Amino acid sequence: MGCDTGLKPRKKVQVENAKNSNQLVKEEKTMSSTMVRQEMPNFTMDAYDAATGHFTTVSSDNYKGKWAVICFYPADFTFVCPTEIAAMNAKYDEFQKLNTEILAVSVDSKFSHKRFVETEPILKGLRLTIGADGNQEVSRAFGVLIEEEGVALRGRFLFNPDGICVAQEVQADSVGRNVNEFLRQVQAWQHATKTGEVCPAGWRPGKKTLPVNTDAEKMTGRVGDYITIEEILD
Repeated sequence: MGCDTGLKPRKKVQVENAKNSNQLVKEEKTMSSTMVRQEMPNFTMDAYDAATGHFTTVSSDNYKGKWAVICFYPADFTFVCPTEIAAMNAKYDEFQKLNTEILAVSVDSKFSHKRFVETEPILKGLRLTIGADGNQEVSRAFGVLIEEEGVALRGRFLFNPDGICVAQEVQADSVGRNVNEFLRQVQAWQHATKTGEVCPAGWRPGKKTLPVNTDAEKMTGRVGDYITIEEILD
């Protein structure tokens, strides 16, 4: 996996379910469709802190009371993955200004992460921490593990300070994610959380919001009186 150009269909996982004491019935289940509006799963794992160059341990407790991005990628020493990590790192200061922590995660070991960061030119100056989900439990808990391949999909999750997932993006291997769009989502979610207003499609700081917290009755069926498609696409 990692950067395959061909997409393979997901395999269903067979789970043995006892309907009574004498019978086991195999059911086919797929991964949970979404983490949105669920609490961050509890986890603890080894990690490599690229900012210090040292190994460390990270846990879900580190992100309590904070905005946090948990970003899974398939594997070290692949092709699309380092471009995504480098892009997140390039915007690191902007995420920090938004009081948002970033944790990258793959199933590789902390030793692999260290060597990956030290040898891949595009990761020079990396300041992110990379979690080592060696037993695959964290990827599984977030619903992004491809069981039969033992790697994670490109899953990116945004959690608010209450530990609730407000946004997620999950993709297959061959196409990288857009860090600018994700940064925009963080800004929008923080604005909506602070003001009680809601953000229309493509909202950016300084653009018009929809004041449903004060004008919900007036706006019902009349959103076009508040905002135009030209304003949305601008």
